[in-house]
Amino acid sequence: MARDTTDQTPVSSVDELISHLAEGCKPKEEFRIGTEHEKFAFFLDDNSPVPYEGERSISALLKGMRDVLGWEEILDEGKIIGLVEPTGMGAISLEPGGQFELSGAPLENIHQTCRESNSHLSQLREIAEPLGIGFLGLGGSPLWTREQTPRMPKSRYDIMTNYMPKVGSQGIDMMYRTCTIQVNLDFSSEADMRRKMQVSMCLQPLATALFALSPFTDGKPNGLLSWRADIWRDTDNDRTGVLPFVFSDEFGFADYANWALDVPMYFIVRDGHYYDCTHVTFRQFMNGALAKDVPDGIPNMGDWANHLSTLFPEVRLKRFIEMRGADGGPWRKICALPAFWVGLLYDDGALEAAMELTRSWRFEDVRALRDSVPKLGFDAEIGGRNLHKISREVLAISRAGLQSRNQLNEEDNDEAHFLAPLEESVARGKTGAGELLDLYHGAWGGTVDPVFKDYAY
Repeated sequence: MARDTTDQTPVSSVDELISHLAEGCKPKEEFRIGTEHEKFAFFLDDNSPVPYEGERSISALLKGMRDVLGWEEILDEGKIIGLVEPTGMGAISLEPGGQFELSGAPLENIHQTCRESNSHLSQLREIAEPLGIGFLGLGGSPLWTREQTPRMPKSRYDIMTNYMPKVGSQGIDMMYRTCTIQVNLDFSSEADMRRKMQVSMCLQPLATALFALSPFTDGKPNGLLSWRADIWRDTDNDRTGVLPFVFSDEFGFADYANWALDVPMYFIVRDGHYYDCTHVTFRQFMNGALAKDVPDGIPNMGDWANHLSTLFPEVRLKRFIEMRGADGGPWRKICALPAFWVGLLYDDGALEAAMELTRSWRFEDVRALRDSVPKLGFDAEIGGRNLHKISREVLAISRAGLQSRNQLNEEDNDEAHFLAPLEESVARGKTGAGELLDLYHGAWGGTVDPVFKDYAY
């Protein structure tokens, strides 16, 4: 997230918090696609991580991009930590370990998404190459230890770094050593939100398998296909995982809001300063728990929006729906992730077909699938069927949905061709991580160093 929200509208009731979510409803013709992708910055000469400070650094990259784009700086205690397009159409931000993130503009189709990604990476290379810096598209840091990984000067990350070891064993690795591709999608009504949340919660483990690309840790195989996905299994169970109440036929905005109310907070922001609030839930905050502890300790809508951004379930609800199951990956995967979900969720026929395919999947089944897929990938099973077989059906539904949308580029190609890297993986019966492991044990000669060349942008 590039910039934490500042909205001082007072909050006096839970109904107002529920209404905040419901205000995301919009007509189908106004649906947009917002794609985010993260990548690891490294020095080309020795594959080492790039620090925040210095002539060749993360801060130098941000300042260079500022000058090229003309975007506004985002500062934290006087240090540049991101950029935002002046009208809010896109942002660049930093993850805790220096992972460089583009939060894309809300766009109408995947053709525009790919042009946006191409433009961003081209502009970034223009700044980075003279500094000897490259970028790696992978789900987990393959080589650097925790101690070698840099730390970015963001106040929210200081609070999270102190809190994570109290609630799980892998939160620090999640923050500092993982990358993802995500897409944000719209809904038209509470019923539409329910359908999309239910389908995407069921199919998120399949996305994890299709995008699995983090089989290395500290320079060697870690026994997993998606280390990133496994990390989320013990990061902070108060705010992560598959949410059981989403599977209810009556699931609505109120259910999500009430769950969020009882999750411990991370912080509130007052006059640009971050206050650690990890000792209270948002409900306790609403009941006056911080009134005497921090300046202006009365909740406002900015606090609620920021709190929602610190919840990390497999599918996150804000005023849009955020898909969170995929590892970071090379350029073709950046385009494939939004294509996969848009095909499934933005065409009525495809959404109905996906609902029918997953109709019998219970919460316990999906949670078990989610727990097994980081290690097993396509071999994970639900209802006696493995994900490899299911993936063929789901990709066919997504392809049909994209074809039905009939969003054409200048060459009269629709969006379905963006699914190609996923369909190729399924045709081979091997995840991207499996192919990396074959290279490690074969052509790479037992070292991960070639990944910095072969999977660089």
